[in-house]
Amino acid sequence: MAGKPMPRRDNTARRRQPSRDKPRTILVYCGALRTEPAYFNALRRDTRRRNVTVKIRQDGTAPHALVKAAAAYRDRGPADFDEVWCVVDTDEFDVAAAADVAAKHRVNLAVSNPCFELWLLLHHTDCRGSCDGCSDVQRRLRHFVPDYDKARLDFNRFAPGVNHAVMRAKKLEPTGTTYGKTPPAESGG
Repeated sequence: MAGKPMPRRDNTARRRQPSRDKPRTILVYCGALRTEPAYFNALRRDTRRRNVTVKIRQDGTAPHALVKAAAAYRDRGPADFDEVWCVVDTDEFDVAAAADVAAKHRVNLAVSNPCFELWLLLHHTDCRGSCDGCSDVQRRLRHFVPDYDKARLDFNRFAPGVNHAVMRAKKLEPTGTTYGKTPPAESGG
């Protein structure tokens, strides 16, 4: 005796969708030729997120030219980048002009003021007091990393403090758009 087949239940409402995020591709252009690319390449290897691809390029040029180079690379390349970032120091550059060019070309700026070593310092401590140029920041950084050498960055000395650096940087400049100021005298906490 053949029985009537059981009706199949529609349980699509209860099925879980795959939890994978959409893969993201990020282009990072560094204004320096050694320290910043070494840091970001090591950070990329350290995080190993499967859903994020980071391409790092360096070009030792002024910030506004770096922004144009990053936009041109994005626009002509075969990769479709979700985000494009330029990492620059203020040094003697007109970062405000670079910010205008970045807005026009849909490029994000990560500005270290006065230098990238401030970002590295934030991995170890809050930055209290005004910075008197890059040599002052490097002196402070060597208090925590005595053998710091910008030509041979040892990412292992900074990896444990990445999340702390992000929080400390946000305390220094919450909007991420005040490019011309060094850390204020009473920052941090």
